[in-house]
Amino acid sequence: MSDSLNLPPAPGSPRVPGVPVRHTRAKGEPRFPDGPKADPAGSHFERRIRSFQPRRSRVTAGQADALQRLWPKWGLDIDGQRVLDLAELFGSSRPVVLEIGFGMGEATAQMAAADPATNVLAVDVHTPGQGNLLALAERHGLTNVRVANGDAIILLREMLTPDSLDGLRVYFPDPWPKKRHHKRRLIQPEFLTLAATRLKPGAVLHCATDWEPYAEQMLEVLTAHPDYENTQPGGGFAARPEFRPLTRFEGQGLVKGHVVNDLLFRRVQHGDQHEGDRRGDRLPTERPGLG
Repeated sequence: MSDSLNLPPAPGSPRVPGVPVRHTRAKGEPRFPDGPKADPAGSHFERRIRSFQPRRSRVTAGQADALQRLWPKWGLDIDGQRVLDLAELFGSSRPVVLEIGFGMGEATAQMAAADPATNVLAVDVHTPGQGNLLALAERHGLTNVRVANGDAIILLREMLTPDSLDGLRVYFPDPWPKKRHHKRRLIQPEFLTLAATRLKPGAVLHCATDWEPYAEQMLEVLTAHPDYENTQPGGGFAARPEFRPLTRFEGQGLVKGHVVNDLLFRRVQHGDQHEGDRRGDRLPTERPGLG
């Protein structure tokens, strides 16, 4: 399916006053030549069961403009072909928090604005959301936000170094409610093991979901995992912390009677853990990707 954009008329083409000129994208032509790639990692890595599905939806003129102008400056394609220097990526050595799945980016922008001393690496595959977050970052002068496009598993495993993250946020990942799809859920023991190798000791993994069965599964696997401890003294779920904004999606769910559960677990360091145990070089095949 081709996409049409309002562009200046080609030289010599007739122009009808008051009628915008449409450019039809040819087959194989990049949607945004200077923006995020459709499949940045390509076929470089093994086939896995992914926990995300790219959503094709309309990109507004403002989002398209932000993608074209700001992606070369603040965007990152997850190709798995290099190891990131996060200080170079952000232009500072401030702490870095990874956010997996940010939707349209409003909450991400609010949190980045409220905590300018923390850099936010936000990952998603939703093109309109990527453009919207870039536009918000520019509008509010948020130099501490970078937007990554692609599979978060490849980012964690191939492109981030051990102990490079000061936090991890997974807000409202796809719950995959059908039983046969539960294997696609992001929060699984294997994912937690990989994430632990990239989180500094003491870093917090913060999850939130409005799907109660998924919340119970999250709590179960996090509680059982030896690399994490619940920040709640009595265990169980946490109240929504003030630093996490109430999103529009979340507000709509609350109106419908949904229960939102937050989980905050701290990365623990074991005294007998060696560097070789922390590399997390590979995950087995057939594992989930991005929430």
